[in-house]
Amino acid sequence: MLRRLVPYFAFAYVTFVGLTTRLRVVRGDVKDRLRAKNRRFIYAFWHQRQVYFTYTHRGVGAAVLVSRSKDGEMIAETMRLSNIGAVRGSSSRGGVTAVRQLMDAMTSGLDIGITPDGPRGPAREIKDGVMFLAQKLGAPVVPIANALSHRLEIKRAWDHFHVPLPFGRAVVVYGDPVEIAPGDDLAAKAAELKAALDRVTAEADGLVS
Repeated sequence: MLRRLVPYFAFAYVTFVGLTTRLRVVRGDVKDRLRAKNRRFIYAFWHQRQVYFTYTHRGVGAAVLVSRSKDGEMIAETMRLSNIGAVRGSSSRGGVTAVRQLMDAMTSGLDIGITPDGPRGPAREIKDGVMFLAQKLGAPVVPIANALSHRLEIKRAWDHFHVPLPFGRAVVVYGDPVEIAPGDDLAAKAAELKAALDRVTAEADGLVS
């Protein structure tokens, strides 16, 4: 029963945070330019910052990769309440099926959201899945980050997970798309994406400090 109720509490709480927080978006035109060219893309963001995106990206036409764990089940239901699609799988469980479903989601007209260091880390290290998927689909990867002036940081979590708190300021920062061509070295592109994600994350933190 508790697991069934948690997504509703989470949805209500994040809604409350969103409604009581002053939001600024930096370079949001990145996604607008891609959509103007009728290009689907992959949102990439660190696992640490995922909660607030369930508010800022409600109803944007995206599906997010969510772990097959029991916690992932609650997250997937929270995504559903937030009008965000969920594809179940990870690099360790259901990976092949998840890749197929993500491909299907994109060909159906949705963008994709991935935490490239999730669900278990190491923190802020790019795993192979997002690079393989981007190369296979020919889809650009858009690095994004958020930061809030009022937040709780869970130190014991592997990524020092952020829980947003109400009545503060928030920012969402978009970075330039990272393109992965068929012949590109995926390790080099992973390093490029990591650098881009670290930059937008540091920029977001600086804007609310």
